[in-house]
Amino acid sequence: MNDEKTIRLDRMRYTKNSLASGLALLAILVNVFYFINIYESNVASWYYNILMGASILYNLIFMLAAFLCSEGIKNYKIGYAYGMFVLGIIQIIRIFIYPVRAHSSTVEIMKETVTVMETKQFITCVIYLVVSAACLILGAIVGVVRSRQLQAHIASLEAQQG
Repeated sequence: MNDEKTIRLDRMRYTKNSLASGLALLAILVNVFYFINIYESNVASWYYNILMGASILYNLIFMLAAFLCSEGIKNYKIGYAYGMFVLGIIQIIRIFIYPVRAHSSTVEIMKETVTVMETKQFITCVIYLVVSAACLILGAIVGVVRSRQLQAHIASLEAQQG
């Protein structure tokens, strides 16, 4: 049993952390679905403001940062796991920026009051952001655990040689 664990840990020196990396890439994909869902909306001129520009800029930065974390965590670099955790928390916070505001806002179109974001779209947006956050946080946890295991294993090998 102990030999199997040692072999598994030793293999980590030569293989990539593909689970954590894949979860970060999945978070990017789900964020793209969110991006498409929210930006295809065109209800009067509610979306045309500085917040929309900031949101688009953030989405681009988010995707670049998540991809960078994906590449870094692949090589068991623990700092990238912490970056993924922060990005996951920000994804949760984003629920309260656009989706909640748009869902609770109304505009008047042809003398009829219309909700900016219907309930179905709101739920879809929230699901996308929660899934994206969950992927990032789960990937961060996997990354931290595996990075620490590998660091401890390498330290024990160095102690045996020394």
